[in-house]
Amino acid sequence: MKVMVFVKATQDSETGVMPSIELMNEMGQFNEELARAGILLAADGFHPSSKGVRVHFSGTDRTVIKGPFTPPQELVAGYWLWQVDSMEEAIAWVKRCPNPMPGDSEIEIRPVFEAEDFGEALTPELREQEDRIRAQVETRQQA
Repeated sequence: MKVMVFVKATQDSETGVMPSIELMNEMGQFNEELARAGILLAADGFHPSSKGVRVHFSGTDRTVIKGPFTPPQELVAGYWLWQVDSMEEAIAWVKRCPNPMPGDSEIEIRPVFEAEDFGEALTPELREQEDRIRAQVETRQQA
């Protein structure tokens, strides 16, 4: 199963406090463990929400809202995308993770939808389209 692992933002991450060299080293070691285990698919951190925007949809209208956004604990500061055998395995890996923030922090794990989850709504034509798109993305990533 694929899971998205969200590092929740804190007041520090939202004000642009950068991680210490020690934390960068610890996270680098943890990411290397994930890669060696064949679990890590992607990982990145985000700038504070003050540098971001949201687009609100209402019917055909689109409204751009500039950050910062609140409350910080409801925002995402970074993520991993993992391929694991179960939610229990993902939880076990998160428990091994260094604390990603200087103080208290929270990590959220969410399963990613797989094709099978959509049942009959994913017609053969839509499945073919999805396969084509994934192949295009993989080709670009390899270039």
